[in-house]
Amino acid sequence: MVSVQSRYTVLPSQPTPNQKLFSLCEQIKLRTHAPLLYVYKPRPHHDASTMVNTLRHSLSQALTIYYPLAGRLSSVEGGRWELHCNAKGAQLMEAICKDLNLDDLGDFVPAKLVSQLIPNIDYYNVPIEDTPLLVVQLTRFSCGGVTMGVALCRGVIDGTATMRFMTTWAKLARKENLNHVEINPLHDRNLLNSYKLHSGLYDHSEFETPPPWLGPLGGRGRDTDFVVEIVKLTDEQVKKLKHKGNNHDHMKNYSTRRSYSTFEVVAGFLWRCVSKARYAGNSDQPTRLSTLVNCRNRMKPPLNGYAGNAAFPTVTLTCSFGEIMQRPLSYVAGEVSDAIQRVTGEFVASAIDYISKVKDMDLVRYNFHYPAPSVCRGSYKGNPNLFVVSWMNFSYKDADFGWGKPLYFGPGFMDSEGKAFVMNKASGDGIVVAISLKDSHMEAFKRFFYGDIDEEFRISKL
Repeated sequence: MVSVQSRYTVLPSQPTPNQKLFSLCEQIKLRTHAPLLYVYKPRPHHDASTMVNTLRHSLSQALTIYYPLAGRLSSVEGGRWELHCNAKGAQLMEAICKDLNLDDLGDFVPAKLVSQLIPNIDYYNVPIEDTPLLVVQLTRFSCGGVTMGVALCRGVIDGTATMRFMTTWAKLARKENLNHVEINPLHDRNLLNSYKLHSGLYDHSEFETPPPWLGPLGGRGRDTDFVVEIVKLTDEQVKKLKHKGNNHDHMKNYSTRRSYSTFEVVAGFLWRCVSKARYAGNSDQPTRLSTLVNCRNRMKPPLNGYAGNAAFPTVTLTCSFGEIMQRPLSYVAGEVSDAIQRVTGEFVASAIDYISKVKDMDLVRYNFHYPAPSVCRGSYKGNPNLFVVSWMNFSYKDADFGWGKPLYFGPGFMDSEGKAFVMNKASGDGIVVAISLKDSHMEAFKRFFYGDIDEEFRISKL
């Protein structure tokens, strides 16, 4: 239904440094691209050629500032990534969707047609040295609405830096002046490498093999056997959930516990609902939750303006389905909180040291990103774990290219099972979660998600 009409290679508008960058943090990331979807409401006077020319010109300027995004990755010793700032450029595509209006896409669930709004990257037939790090697809609908699908390589940039890049690009498209900070992002990867701490004080279980699925797979048992859904929480539901998640009365020394954040409570609630959905009498089944932490402000001194990848992984302690299902929500939220709070500057420095000594980098990527098809070794063996990423508080509404602020922002597709993105609603009222699970588990998950919310409300009113 989506047809690509034209493709352009966009080069930096001015000469840029020809250098090679190496970051230890980025070694644990995938070469694949994060799929971001921006949706803009219909406007009757959208001129296609003007829109494309504006994007090409402003992207060329933005790539002069964010010049590493115009480069290419290469694989060096030990399967590590090296970023060559060779100014080969980004790719911009123009597409149309004649058959549908934006309203036909509903909640923009990141699957099926919505995934066609994201650039399709060929990782199997195109060498890594020839794969653009940034690919953008502008898709026009007959109603006058447009979407921008942005694919940015996970190995070179994280969500925080991506939002800053998109804000800079949008300001250039609107012909607005950039401030000093926007003109001078920090690209020196040695800034993060220099924090390396030779210390054995920390256990880096985030890089170790995740808990395996112990029982029979059930269903068809393929890694492609999953579906994606969007579930929602209103502000009132989030408030009630946080109240329940912060009830520490059952804990010793509960008065010393800090209040858990919205993300920690929601992630814990998701983990509990997913465990219930996967449960088949296997109370002893081990499980853990993984997430990413932006470490810029956790370092001393802080990495202000750092434009690389400073999102480090962390995992909860391994629990059992029985523990997750039977203990209070505050216990599960506490496990998530502890995993996030342990990521201090010293922890990150120790992790950098750990990464520097790894012999098989592919194994580390496999352990953390399982069961992503780009790293999964052999056949799919089941997944009792959950990977939850926070896209809350991302400044996506700054991505106004002259067409107004986006009416929606979220992932364009999800490529593996057991993953969830937690986002703020565009309206500002509540939370949206995009989640992928085996299709045999999804309906049960939704029953527990909404049913447990209703039960918490019923109990709170007694």
